[in-house]
Amino acid sequence: MAVTIKEVAKLASVSPSTVSRVIADNPKISDATKQKVHKAMKEMNYYPNAIARSLVSKTTKTIGLILPNTDEDLFVNPFFIQIMRGISHYAQKKGYYIMYTYSNNEDQEVEYIASLMNSRRVDGIILPVVRKDDKCIAYLKGADYPFVVIGKPENDEGILWVDNDNFNAMYNVVNYLIQKGERKIAFIGGPPTLNVTINRLEGYKRAIGNIGVELDKNMIQVAEFTEKSGYDAMKIILNKSNPTAVVTTDDLIAFGASKAISEMSDHHISIIGFNNTPLAAYRNPSLSSVDINSEELGYFAVKLLINKLENERIYINNYIIDTKLVERESTQKL
Repeated sequence: MAVTIKEVAKLASVSPSTVSRVIADNPKISDATKQKVHKAMKEMNYYPNAIARSLVSKTTKTIGLILPNTDEDLFVNPFFIQIMRGISHYAQKKGYYIMYTYSNNEDQEVEYIASLMNSRRVDGIILPVVRKDDKCIAYLKGADYPFVVIGKPENDEGILWVDNDNFNAMYNVVNYLIQKGERKIAFIGGPPTLNVTINRLEGYKRAIGNIGVELDKNMIQVAEFTEKSGYDAMKIILNKSNPTAVVTTDDLIAFGASKAISEMSDHHISIIGFNNTPLAAYRNPSLSSVDINSEELGYFAVKLLINKLENERIYINNYIIDTKLVERESTQKL
């Protein structure tokens, strides 16, 4: 059974906090006390773990990544794989490691963040999504703990963040369809609590409003980032209305929507996804999609965070990453 700090402290007749300070080589601890504690550690074959040893340098060279997915979904959505690739690329260059964990809900994310902070296993945190009234951001900001978010917070004062211009990205996509003659354009967004969904929905509404078309709520649905959820959302839209085009906020949603269209509609319905995942080019028909440069989102997010951790002069607190529509068969009239 592993020896604990409390047991070492008892043998050395000091407090557990004193043992921790000795491990951290705190200059305020006398040499006599240090010798007594080291002697007790030796007698009990106690070896400080990585967390305790990191106290000496006050850094772990490890960054925590909190993924909002269950273990079953974690590697299904290519978006998270792509941002992880970008994060790893820059972190490796700077000599940092990545520790990731996944969760089932926002409250669980806060618990994991608290655990990582209190155990000092990581130097900073990356949040890959931003929600309305985000509990994780509020917790980290309140604790004054280093973090960066992928997504623009509602109040970005004092927060490091990286994002696309999601309002304009969706606005431009809908305008692209309008210029092709489409007027009955449906929208399927991700979870409604996510800022990315909120911003892209606003872009959709603005573009529709600019051509004087009355907003049809039957043409708007939200979904989880899965094919099944996209399929179910598209079926609801097709049962209530007759769109000639549909925009989605994720390729997985678009894949499911495309399947529903093939089953329920005899007419061609143009469809556009987001994220330009590798599979988009190989679907039948291939999917037009907005490339959001996911790897760059991850790369610049961890760059901002590491710059802060290493006390680099920070002249900016955010990056806006460009997007580009990649046109394929799904927007071509048959």
